[in-house]
Amino acid sequence: MAEHSQLQFVWKQISERAQNLIAPVSFNSFIKDLEPIDIVGRKIILRAPTDIYANAVMRHHADELRNAIVKCDVGVNDFRIAVDGSDLYPLDYEEDASESFQSSPINKNFTFESFVAGAGSKFVYAAAKAVAENPGETFNPLFIYGESGLGKTHLMHAIANYISQNYPEKRVLYTTSENFLNDFIDSITQKNGAKFRFHYRNVDVLMIDDIQFLKARTQLQEEFFHTFNELFAQNKQIVLTSDRPPKEIATLEERLRTRFEGGMIVDVQPPDPETKLAILRRKAIDRKCPISDDVLEFLAKDSGHDVRTLEGRLTKVIFASKLHEEPITLDLAKLALSESVNEVNDDEEVTPDKIVNAVCGYFKQTREDLVGKGKKADIVKARQICAYLLCEMLSLPLDFIGKEVLGGRDHTTIMYARDKMAKLAKLNDKISKEIDDIKNIVLKK
Repeated sequence: MAEHSQLQFVWKQISERAQNLIAPVSFNSFIKDLEPIDIVGRKIILRAPTDIYANAVMRHHADELRNAIVKCDVGVNDFRIAVDGSDLYPLDYEEDASESFQSSPINKNFTFESFVAGAGSKFVYAAAKAVAENPGETFNPLFIYGESGLGKTHLMHAIANYISQNYPEKRVLYTTSENFLNDFIDSITQKNGAKFRFHYRNVDVLMIDDIQFLKARTQLQEEFFHTFNELFAQNKQIVLTSDRPPKEIATLEERLRTRFEGGMIVDVQPPDPETKLAILRRKAIDRKCPISDDVLEFLAKDSGHDVRTLEGRLTKVIFASKLHEEPITLDLAKLALSESVNEVNDDEEVTPDKIVNAVCGYFKQTREDLVGKGKKADIVKARQICAYLLCEMLSLPLDFIGKEVLGGRDHTTIMYARDKMAKLAKLNDKISKEIDDIKNIVLKK
């Protein structure tokens, strides 16, 4: 519990700053009578007399109040409204309880600058940039669809990074439809529905990846419907991605479909040959690994439609260069791709079991722990690295990896683990080394 004198000092600085940002009538009606009651973490807790009063603050003045808090620089960076006896604004809300809800990390490397916009993605790029520059005002909701691996998630992260950098007072929540489902189920079993609603509705930008997996469950879609309406009514930005347009999502309720179609719907097209080369060149530069055009053209040829395949080919060549301690040449690139798991000898065949066993041995985990439900940090890390390696080293469907290899998990969980480890491998030398070490174990056995 913060000391009374500290609370009063902090609130005095904030309220004086807010008075310059909010019209006098509104300030005197809704801000002046807020009572500071505690500081938890880096949030100041403000008591409001009623839910109606609290709703007015959150609907109309949350942005100005957060802006005042950020500009004051008094040790807090956000606020929470509390009302005695309220379910929506509970007084005894446990701040760390929200950690059980699964917001996903934002990759700082996924920016608009690092996105290579080709002919098939210029429009969606422009729409995403417009939303980031004016959240809640331009296109709401923004619905991005396209096949897997074309850059939808990159654009989501780019929007989040831009808003966080240019509007630090705004709260951005990025997650997946699977996490939303799991959090909703947990809120029912743990009877903390108020905290669930607070977590998802007390934001300025809600971003949900793979919305097509929003299950056809009445209660779940009912909850998302009300969350959508609450945020939309407050002009809070909503960004959704899917592998198909709203009209083709069979499990989607009609009332949600019409709301999705009421915003901007944009699709991401597969990259053309010129864009593939540009993407490979950019990723090689990002990895500080210059590669000649003839090698890049070879990697781009017959590489399919998605960007992840391109990056996978590039990763194999860079790995081969490190493994053989040779510079990257066209001959090395051909060798690296010819050594892919589909073309190795039978006695060197890479199998899911070989990868799982290598991961278990490296991290000293049992197979039961790796494929089980344990959530200890070391087990989760090993499991996610295993998912990443299964995706990168074997051409297997995500559904098969999740259900048949890693204990019956949903394919979106495998997708999340794969993408997370791919990002961390670029940023964290320790994880990059661990992945390379396990690859060596698999390929040499």
